[in-house]
Amino acid sequence: MNAVWTIARKELSDSLRNRWLVAISLVFATLALGIAWFGAAASGQVGYASTPATIASLASLGIFLIPLIALLLAYDTIVGEDEGGTLLLLMTYPLSRSQLLLGKFLGHGLTLALATLIGFGVAGIAIVLLVEDVAIVSLAVALGRFIGSTILLGWGFIALAYLVSVRVSEKPVAAGLALAIWFFFVLIFDLMLLGILVASEGKLNPELLPWLLMLNPTDIYRLLNIVAFGDTSQLSGVLSLGSDLPVGPGGLWLALVMWCVVPLACALLLFRKRRI
Repeated sequence: MNAVWTIARKELSDSLRNRWLVAISLVFATLALGIAWFGAAASGQVGYASTPATIASLASLGIFLIPLIALLLAYDTIVGEDEGGTLLLLMTYPLSRSQLLLGKFLGHGLTLALATLIGFGVAGIAIVLLVEDVAIVSLAVALGRFIGSTILLGWGFIALAYLVSVRVSEKPVAAGLALAIWFFFVLIFDLMLLGILVASEGKLNPELLPWLLMLNPTDIYRLLNIVAFGDTSQLSGVLSLGSDLPVGPGGLWLALVMWCVVPLACALLLFRKRRI
């Protein structure tokens, strides 16, 4: 455990030195405040609308931003060390491959978690201070749920980035695959699912359809932050299938956790077989 924590501290200090933590926190805080005050501008209203509307808007933005930041943060974790010649050096220390990968995951995970907590936490404090008659308890609960699910979503994509990084041997290939992962889960998956629904002309099992959303962590993330308020009217497009999903918030949390655990476990198995 000491070896894992040592690697994690090194990754966290690198993120501080490279300004990753500060930059991500500023981006999150700026976007959160902007959405809180101008999210309803399209309807001719400027100012804080409501907690459910703000969280739904933040979640819609989060599915684009969080996966991309997580993938950029971690796509070269192993392949970068290998190309730089430092991976072989690290393996000369009394350090197993599992400890190295888990330590790096912990370091990157803490970086993203701290940035998320600081960025959205500052935005939440600003809302409490600047908005009159805001329900502080409900805002704190909703924001806490949003921050927690955002951290899990980011960890899931860090794990997916590790899966790529331990499989390829060149950084440009890892960068390309990381970008492909982002495109698939954020942009292509829902369009593909919608195309399947239209092409099937209702022939698919209606009980199976909602479960297809569980194959995409970004859909789970949005469902978790929208359904939690008990308002399914905001579920549009393929997300409307989520209203028929026989899984409560606990099941959605578990599914998001599994999207962290399964890719990381696969990355560990592949890393043990990687030739250095």
